[in-house]
Amino acid sequence: MNCKQGTNIIIQQITDLLGKLDAEPYGRPLPLFNGSTIGQHFRHILDFYGCLARGVQEGRIDYAKRERDVLVESEPTHATSVFLHYQTAISSMDEAMQIEVVADFSADLNEERPVVFSTVGREMMYAYDHAVHHLAMIKMGLKVACPNVAADHRLGVAPSTLKHWKETGQY
Repeated sequence: MNCKQGTNIIIQQITDLLGKLDAEPYGRPLPLFNGSTIGQHFRHILDFYGCLARGVQEGRIDYAKRERDVLVESEPTHATSVFLHYQTAISSMDEAMQIEVVADFSADLNEERPVVFSTVGREMMYAYDHAVHHLAMIKMGLKVACPNVAADHRLGVAPSTLKHWKETGQY
């Protein structure tokens, strides 16, 4: 499986789940998330895919320049359409293409940000891993805000963990 295929799988998981969610619990602040919402976690995942898509067009990815679309945070159907838009954009990318990535290690506004070199495929992996991490948190939020919504048990679990579970009979 290549990086584009992995991206397609995780975006399919995301859009399938979004299709099960109503706007009210999706946008409800949760104490579990210190007042953040399930929708904000989806938006955060989406922001990284957006940075990737825009960055490939520009020749430089900057994950600090996120769009933070508040409509994605409150409307699952809108979030779905934007995820599908980025899925289409990513499907035409060359995984081997070299790309600059602007690093960000400090909250200081005047701190110089170094540029590191990567490939589009590596950055797809980064966005994928980042999505898995946030999907694990979303799954916890669903148990609180939407206990009747069934999430796939593999959602938010890294492929290496799934393989380990299979090898040890825990799956």
